[in-house]
Amino acid sequence: MAGLKFRDVGDVPLVEMKGITKRFSGVTANRDVSFSVEAGEVHALLGENGAGKSTLMNILYGLYRPDKGQIFVQGKAREFHSPKDAIAAGIGMVHQHFMLVQTHSVWENMILGMKETPFILPRKKIQDRIAEISEQYGMQIDPSAAVWQLSTGEQQRVALLRMLYRNAKVLILDEPTAVLTPQESEKLFGTIRRMTREGHGVVFISHKLKEVMSEAGRVTVLRGGLNAGTVAASKTREEALAEMMVGRKASLGLERKPMARGDSVLEAKEIHVLGDRGIKAVNGVSLCLKRYEIFGVAGVAGNGQRELCEALSGLRPLISGEISVNGARMDRESPRSFIDEGVHYIPSDRKGTGMASGMDIVNNSILKKYWSKPVAKGFFIDWGTSADYAEEIVESFGVSVSSLSTPVRNLSGGNLQKLLMGRELSGTPNAVIVMHPTWGLDVSATHYVRDQILARRESGSAILLISEDLDELMALSDRLAVMFKGEFMDVLDNPGTVPIKEIGIMMAGGHKRPRTAASKADREASR
Repeated sequence: MAGLKFRDVGDVPLVEMKGITKRFSGVTANRDVSFSVEAGEVHALLGENGAGKSTLMNILYGLYRPDKGQIFVQGKAREFHSPKDAIAAGIGMVHQHFMLVQTHSVWENMILGMKETPFILPRKKIQDRIAEISEQYGMQIDPSAAVWQLSTGEQQRVALLRMLYRNAKVLILDEPTAVLTPQESEKLFGTIRRMTREGHGVVFISHKLKEVMSEAGRVTVLRGGLNAGTVAASKTREEALAEMMVGRKASLGLERKPMARGDSVLEAKEIHVLGDRGIKAVNGVSLCLKRYEIFGVAGVAGNGQRELCEALSGLRPLISGEISVNGARMDRESPRSFIDEGVHYIPSDRKGTGMASGMDIVNNSILKKYWSKPVAKGFFIDWGTSADYAEEIVESFGVSVSSLSTPVRNLSGGNLQKLLMGRELSGTPNAVIVMHPTWGLDVSATHYVRDQILARRESGSAILLISEDLDELMALSDRLAVMFKGEFMDVLDNPGTVPIKEIGIMMAGGHKRPRTAASKADREASR
């Protein structure tokens, strides 16, 4: 590739980190960690939440400086004081959230922050360079398009192209497929293969072990800030990697027992909902949630899933349509009325919507019970009963906390999700609306959360599961809807019999099935 500053130096790694140690306020995030990336390889980095992956990569990208240890770029010791230094050394990072300016064009995003850019921008030259890189790596994109006009997959291509435009030879990809359709993921992997054939090195951070096994050459596992080992992907198994991550034998299997669907709990009929910008986000959706089933909804983020969940839990008003719970009309009722009817909501925004981050474990545990017995004692709260209730959630759901007075903002992502799940799943709720339940969680926490969802299905709850992880949806769902631009493209009664590729096409807006092909339960709900 023209413009790259890397040399062929034989067997010397493109990047090597030796003995990296980093502490934060007495907590050791990395301890004597060594890691390297070879030319032409994909090196996966695995570990539970808090294992030190992000810290290590932030050091490599210049966001942090190590307390101890060295970084070598093609055999030469380097010190990075900022990402600018790392980028100048040929190291680029594509974050899970792409760090693009939505209102700017593709070509404008390419040059943001580049001090060598002249005062009068050579637009034609920049666009020609983008076109050259795009063609080389099979990532076609319109340089003049505004970023907000692009799909999620296209925005990720822009983020990758920006690093290649800046001559990055080593690319750090943080959860790169988290928000992509199956087709977009496959295109991304095709691009990664082209890059490695060109001599690039790729660091692949992911919680999806199947992707790691299929795409990585080597895998390094961090556990508790230490390097638990580096293995060849071709010589290990998913279960062995999971065991390295958690330090004990780990089970990855899920048992979804066959269950006969029960009575209808929550129904929506032709509902229309506005989004935060005053534009219609849900357009004529009908669904019927029944006991003993999980109704999954697949779709790329931003297609109305959040607005649908908020409408079904009473948090967002309808423009038109009807919502009923246990046969009672509810679409004009308050969120508290939905809670009293046994509709529980687990949002994706754990700290913002799900929890009051400045409050402690006890207060967050009773947020939806403080007005009812036994937590309420007249006009007052029985704090002894509240503490007992919080303790029961902590013990039952394996929340790791030092004290019930700990503010929830101090909890890890996994423990925060366990506390939220414990609050919403305690007892036997009539309906549970779950949005992105395992987003950002490690293998162990993911398995635990999925087990809890299945347990509530078996106890008779009706569950609406919104997820961007198609594997998760296929493993848990009894029925599956595909959502695009606020509409259900289809409702599949037997999702396991439908090819993943076909579901991915619908997620991208392709071939909506005629209404006559929709599921029987969906048709019943729309009557």
